[in-house]
Amino acid sequence: MAEGLHNSDVKNPVLRWVDQRLPIISMVQREYGTFPTPRNFNYFWNFGALAMITLAIMIATGITLSMQYAANTGLAFDSVERIMRDVNYGWLLRYAHANGASMFFIVVYIHIWRNLFYGSYKTPRELLFMIGVVIFILMMATAFMGYVLPWGQMSFWGATVITNLFSAFPVVGQHIVTWLWGGFSVDNPTLNRFFSLHYLLPFVIAGVVFLHIAALHIVGSNNPLGIEPKGPKDTVPFHPYYTLKDSVGIVVYFLVFALLVFFAPNMLGHPDNYIPANPLVTPAHIVPEWYFLPFYAVLRAVPNKLGGVVLMGGALVILFALPWLDSSPVRSMRFRPIAKWVFLLWTVNFFILGWVGGKPAEQPYILIAQICTAYYFAYFLVLLPLLAKFERPLPLPESIAQAVLGRRGGGPLPAGATAKPMEKA
Repeated sequence: MAEGLHNSDVKNPVLRWVDQRLPIISMVQREYGTFPTPRNFNYFWNFGALAMITLAIMIATGITLSMQYAANTGLAFDSVERIMRDVNYGWLLRYAHANGASMFFIVVYIHIWRNLFYGSYKTPRELLFMIGVVIFILMMATAFMGYVLPWGQMSFWGATVITNLFSAFPVVGQHIVTWLWGGFSVDNPTLNRFFSLHYLLPFVIAGVVFLHIAALHIVGSNNPLGIEPKGPKDTVPFHPYYTLKDSVGIVVYFLVFALLVFFAPNMLGHPDNYIPANPLVTPAHIVPEWYFLPFYAVLRAVPNKLGGVVLMGGALVILFALPWLDSSPVRSMRFRPIAKWVFLLWTVNFFILGWVGGKPAEQPYILIAQICTAYYFAYFLVLLPLLAKFERPLPLPESIAQAVLGRRGGGPLPAGATAKPMEKA
């Protein structure tokens, strides 16, 4: 072999010639073929792959839709209607894109829930988790800007209300709002800016996803037990074991996606968005898309505008500090009997926030939002730190193989005993 060429194991002579000079095939084989993964993954570990597939769908349908969309306040609504009525399969592209946003958030919310339950934010995966939070925030920004593009009533008024939130900041607030609008109201410059950013940000998300995957392959995956693999018996190659398992999840995912697109395409949307935007007519009840509702409820739980904005931002920012707020040596909630129920209550609390966020800003919904917001922050700032110090976890298995093939440990630790600390990768 000539000096400087990569030592490729590919059998096909053409592919080997390419791989020797650009070892993409070897890299894929190393990272997604022979890459050792814990042997006890459950189906919650499918949702990372599903999120990547959904991102690809969103980018592909978005690029195609942009060829027919007119980013002008006088034409935007009609261009969307033209896509739906006159463009070949335009209705399918638009429904796949609009419902794809909802499917994306469903998948990512479940992915985040799995990380929180199984402690995937703990050492050595802190940075991996924080990059994931960045992806989530970028998703929210992209989805908000995309919701404005149809230029219906809810698009216009949603943009007006959300962008006005920045005016709560002292001194610079109104300047930020004017910069976002490109003028002194939500108008054509606003729509143009949001369209440009909505087109750009998915590619930024794809870049951050690449970093997320790179970080994952450095520190390795967590698993339902929350213990590190101790040898070959605890792991299996990613292919064919998890490519097949992911394939099962993908089939089910596309089935649900198809049912939504073909049989209930408007179920997760708002009917007011089928009315052209009118700055002179305010909708009776302005609400964002469903995936923003928990954070919208946090915003409205505080009567002070600046306080609401700070608290809503804090509900996201606090996730960056989670690896240090929860100092328990045990990762998985399966071995933390009290923390598990506290977390499940937090999950119910999050759903209640979403329900309240879609209700009018009146009693008793405001009081419910305030109670749920208090518990949301108390979970991170009070309960997790206290439980890390005073909770007695269950004993951990000696290895993944022991738990999978043999009897799992159970029962509380003896008085005065401490849980076995996590291994550091």
